[in-house]
Amino acid sequence: MFIRTRRGWEIPESNATPESVYLRRRDFLAAAGVTIATPLLASAARADDAADPSAGLYPVKRNDKYRLDRDITPEAMSTHYNNYYEFDTSKDVAELAQALPLRPWTVTIDGMVEKTQTIDIDTLLKQMPLEERLYRHRCVEAWSMAVPWSGFPLKALVDLAKPLSGAKYVRFETFGVSDWAPGMGAPFYPWPYVEGLTMEEATNELAFMVTGMYGKPVPKQDGAPLRLVTPWKYGFKSAKGIVKISFTDQQPMNFWQALQSNEYGFWANVNPEVAHPRWSQAQERVLGGGMVPTQLFNGYGEFVASLYSGMQDLGDTLYR
Repeated sequence: MFIRTRRGWEIPESNATPESVYLRRRDFLAAAGVTIATPLLASAARADDAADPSAGLYPVKRNDKYRLDRDITPEAMSTHYNNYYEFDTSKDVAELAQALPLRPWTVTIDGMVEKTQTIDIDTLLKQMPLEERLYRHRCVEAWSMAVPWSGFPLKALVDLAKPLSGAKYVRFETFGVSDWAPGMGAPFYPWPYVEGLTMEEATNELAFMVTGMYGKPVPKQDGAPLRLVTPWKYGFKSAKGIVKISFTDQQPMNFWQALQSNEYGFWANVNPEVAHPRWSQAQERVLGGGMVPTQLFNGYGEFVASLYSGMQDLGDTLYR
């Protein structure tokens, strides 16, 4: 008998998460009235908010330019169904992620810039134009959600960095190997997590640096205290727990590309016509809802399609 052992980074061909597990999670959340799962977690969340120096900044004013075609995903779902391989390969990482220390937290801006700088997260927040945006989020695993993110345009950070004219890409790096992140003990992962955008993508109006969620600081399991959100791309592009932002003239090799380049590439633009090598991308499972058709660029083509004009030679790789 041939027995195949699945590697830790693989997900099933039929779906990213077994349907029975997903349905049990939905039943559990529904039974809880779509609230925080336990009094213990609720208490921890309140304590974390109280300890977070940025808590008083939220809620922030919503930018109504960005609208949804679906209901906002209940907070208990989007904050308890997370990919964060630094902590675990399952979706149940919320409790493990509470070990992440949020202060002190600094972000280094370096590479092809006028001057390298390291800035404290709270100092950075005071300099940025905070707002709330409603965005769809589409995971490469074919599930999706709709979230009220708070934060600031990535372009505002690019302007703060003052990149040199030769800079073509922005590279994002998350925190390094740490005792409190047990998933980082897996030897086959290319830590730290790295992602990248072109300068044109980084300065597009949709590119957003997230610091909050649902009118309060973003939870640790969702990327606190600083994460990237690019809603026209698959979710793995949205690096969490960012500590370093570098400007370079070389295309960054991202985490999943380094791990499995035949399945995950640099661009990762959402396209229902281009299947993942192991499953279709034509439809998506909405957390808390049913199956819906996937939209090109996740429905944000009016904002980003022009970024990729004249790039037909990239073929399907533009969507991986």
